[in-house]
Amino acid sequence: MVFSSSIFLFLFLPMFLLVYYLTPGRWKSLTILLGSYAFYAWWRVDFLLLFVAVTGWNYQIGIQIARALSQQQNQRARRWLVLGISGDLATLGYFKYANFGIDSLNVLLTNAGIEPFTVTQIVLPIGISFYIFQAISYVIDVYRRDVEATQGFIDFAAFIALFPQLIAGPVLRYKDLADQFRYRQHSFALFSEGISRFMRGFIKKVFIADAIAPLADQLFLLDQPTGADAWLGALAYTAQLYFDFSGYSDMAIGLGLMMGFRFVENFNQPYISQSITEFWRRWHISLSTWLRDYLYIPLGGNRHGTFRTYRNLFLTMLLGGLWHGANWTFVIWGGWHGMWLAIERATGLGRFTKQFSLFRWSFTLVLVLLGWVMFRATSVSEAWRVYSAMLSMDWHFSDWYQQQISQLQITMLILAWILILLNGFRAGGRMVALASAGWSRYMATGLLVPVFALAVLKLVADSYSPFLYFQF
Repeated sequence: MVFSSSIFLFLFLPMFLLVYYLTPGRWKSLTILLGSYAFYAWWRVDFLLLFVAVTGWNYQIGIQIARALSQQQNQRARRWLVLGISGDLATLGYFKYANFGIDSLNVLLTNAGIEPFTVTQIVLPIGISFYIFQAISYVIDVYRRDVEATQGFIDFAAFIALFPQLIAGPVLRYKDLADQFRYRQHSFALFSEGISRFMRGFIKKVFIADAIAPLADQLFLLDQPTGADAWLGALAYTAQLYFDFSGYSDMAIGLGLMMGFRFVENFNQPYISQSITEFWRRWHISLSTWLRDYLYIPLGGNRHGTFRTYRNLFLTMLLGGLWHGANWTFVIWGGWHGMWLAIERATGLGRFTKQFSLFRWSFTLVLVLLGWVMFRATSVSEAWRVYSAMLSMDWHFSDWYQQQISQLQITMLILAWILILLNGFRAGGRMVALASAGWSRYMATGLLVPVFALAVLKLVADSYSPFLYFQF
């Protein structure tokens, strides 16, 4: 089940909210848990058992860590932490990377003239990357004494399963929501804010991202794209991914507000960045801060000399790329960003500045766009085919590409980039960090409702509208 589906909009969400608000306060967490399990089981019931097992595992690990710390047994607490993280990573590794590892090994065996392994393909449980990361952050925070281990299994299970962010984030931390599970406000104003935020995200996804998706999809189907095909398709994917993923985050945050939760913001106008360092402060903020706090800093951060700082930046982004998917394209994409983060750290170009530089902004945007080509491609060879076209001087569109795209798609792409720039720049050319709430300045409530209604009609006509980040 996805947010942009008729079954969610017209059946699941109204029923859930009705039951939620009729439920007494002390039972609301149980309602969230059961509703979230129903939401997840709609995809596959059998993987719900894995989900419950991961939840129970980390709940018990947290209790054992807290017990050891209370008895001043730090080494024992550390062993429980290592055991907990190892179990989480083993689960993630098996389901997400076993196929990748076997396929890579088989390539080597085939090249060496050895018979490759034949194994059954492992199905990737939806959302596993997100809920595993949330579970890991919980046990680490308990070990660091940043949060008390919860004794309430229902609250903890509801946190892990919270359906608004279950499938594609934001990556939440228990320490940020623990107090909200104990007490949170429910009001008409907050509920209205949540509805408005949800509608804005829905429009981003269905009206904009889905409309320009064919421009990118058709590019990666071409065997011999021209330079014009490649640049237009890459620009389309760059905008599509932003409106798709930030639209999902808006919907998730909006749903949280309807239940009285305030989630962290996940996007802050990333395409106005003037460096890759700034880009990662604005793009998928919950993931980038997670990687900083639970990977980069434990690796040593910038505490052990210049070389290790650059190494840690590179490794963090390399592993961050691998987190996105079991494919060499994601590893290379992560390495690409890690390399530029290290370069900016070495040259000082990563320092934030309010002074706008057209060169720095356009150069950063091109770096991001080039990275998205590798991110979108299904193989390194496919990405290289697009890169080769981008480097060519062939500035006409291929006949096949022109036949597959429409004027409406081009118009929506132009609109998408106008919105990106309008939300990022203001008079005088100075950069501003407009939060998602700024969107309302360009789409007042009087316009929001009818446009949302049109987006719903488009959704019903299209019948299926998956989110790009569901694959992770």
